[in-house]
Amino acid sequence: MLMNTHEARLEALRKELKTRGLDGFVIPISDEHMSEYVGAYAQRLGWLTGFGGSAGTAAVLGDKAAIFIDGRYTLQVREQVDGRLFEYVSVPASSVSAWLAEHAPAGGKIGFDPWLHGKPWVDAINRALRDKGAALEPVDGNPIDTVWADQPAPSLAPALVHGNEYTGKASEAKRSEVAEWLTTKGLDAAVVSALDGVAWLLNLRGTDVNCTPVALSFVLAHADGTAELFIAEEKVTPELRAHLGNAVTVRPREAFVPQLKALAGKKVAVDPERSVQAVFAALEGAGAAVVELTDPTVLAKAVKNPVEQAGQRAAQARDGAAIAKFLHWLSIEAPKGGQDELSAAAKLQSFREESELLRDLSFDTISAAGPHAASPHYKVDEHSNIGIEPNSVYLVDSGGQYLDGTTDITRTVWIGPGEPTAEHKDRFTRVLKGHIMLALATFPKGTVGSQLDTLARHALWQAGVDYAHGTGHGVGSFLSVHEGPQRIAKAQGGQAGTGQELLAGMILSNEPGYYKAGHYGIRIENLVLVEKREISGMEGEWLGFENLTWAPIDAALVDTSLMTRDELKWWDDYHARVEALLAPQLEGAALDWLKAACAPLPAH
Repeated sequence: MLMNTHEARLEALRKELKTRGLDGFVIPISDEHMSEYVGAYAQRLGWLTGFGGSAGTAAVLGDKAAIFIDGRYTLQVREQVDGRLFEYVSVPASSVSAWLAEHAPAGGKIGFDPWLHGKPWVDAINRALRDKGAALEPVDGNPIDTVWADQPAPSLAPALVHGNEYTGKASEAKRSEVAEWLTTKGLDAAVVSALDGVAWLLNLRGTDVNCTPVALSFVLAHADGTAELFIAEEKVTPELRAHLGNAVTVRPREAFVPQLKALAGKKVAVDPERSVQAVFAALEGAGAAVVELTDPTVLAKAVKNPVEQAGQRAAQARDGAAIAKFLHWLSIEAPKGGQDELSAAAKLQSFREESELLRDLSFDTISAAGPHAASPHYKVDEHSNIGIEPNSVYLVDSGGQYLDGTTDITRTVWIGPGEPTAEHKDRFTRVLKGHIMLALATFPKGTVGSQLDTLARHALWQAGVDYAHGTGHGVGSFLSVHEGPQRIAKAQGGQAGTGQELLAGMILSNEPGYYKAGHYGIRIENLVLVEKREISGMEGEWLGFENLTWAPIDAALVDTSLMTRDELKWWDDYHARVEALLAPQLEGAALDWLKAACAPLPAH
């Protein structure tokens, strides 16, 4: 029997592993920076297996292989990955470590690329393999790269200067703050591996990764305020050199490891969540004292300064007009039939592209019709694409990367001409109530995201239903649409970010939802800014949320009998503001539609 493409690729990998004396190999979706989104050159898991999701890992042994995915991809992995070649393993019910502990040969050498895995992962796998006398073996050069004949090269697009008119703070000032942090802790240097951390610290951006405006590079920040940037020489322009100045030394990317080794005897901060095993190995092998600490850019980047806040408000108002134009178009075209998930996503993108400040989408648009909306992280492609049917629910979660801000908005709408069912309206209204309750929250300084999460779920819990994802994630400033350390989510299973205090200047999403598998899904998402609040007679410091996202919410799905007077007031106030901000950007039929969509809800 002839081998299919992925079978042939798997066989080629196994031959390469045998040549290297390895009994297995682990393939993640990752890059040298532990990025959420990776460049085409790093899509090794997709090349080997056919899997197109954004999170997953495969483990290949001599006689068996498995692919590890979470609940978001249960259906997708079965559609894209050959079950004869890879066993489907769900996490967190199982794990790579548990599977390898069961299936790896006694005394086996399991290869891993130290540039694609973090130190905690390596330690955990080695502990799991210990009883078998097996262990992980770092590879020198990824074996996938050896057998991937037409592997794309890493992007050599120029790195771009991001001006102070957008950043609000010069790179020199940011480096000075990092230097002060290092000095206070008695450290000599810090490794900045995360691409958004490099971008923020040096006020540079790039086009190397889809949906995230970053440039492939590393930084060593020193206690004297200087820094070293490690980046492909082809990416460095005269403008970038002038921007960085004399205090930032630009070195070729391949000089990174030698410079790490040159820190022998120095105390170096490395973030185990954001730096790969190879960084630790280079420093420790050279005799540097590695101190595991959170990257100092993480919290500083999360707290937006006044210029970044103003830019975000401007980007949101601009983005809201694009959303309104799209929702108006959808209200006319979708009830006729003939539109599908891909055509709707393309139309929405075309409205965003009317802005000269748009540089990219902030993530692949979740354009989800009918039952697809029940998958919170659904990704449409030519194979999954379905029509948007009249008399159904349609959900669109999307965002733009503008020079002055990053947007992320979800709207769920009823596609007529008929009326939604009582169940549709009940569930939508309960999601809306949770969204409003969180939007109106006032809370004392020191509050963490997990303490607010219940507010968004309260109305759903009263009906005996819930949603399985977090309620809010941080958002960058023309950077990553998913940014830490802040998060609003249940405090369970050690979820990252729920323990971070919410600070004035942080941006988060507010996105409760409800999903009925096989039928429909509902989510309402706005971005909010943490701000200080003044309360008469208050004791201590208090905070609340400024709403940032402005676009109509579908009144056709609201059951006003479930809403309180305060909730109705929030709706009316919100839509009055939507109309005031967006009306000057619209005209003709779209403007007429906006005014109707922003009308007050009838009190029940």
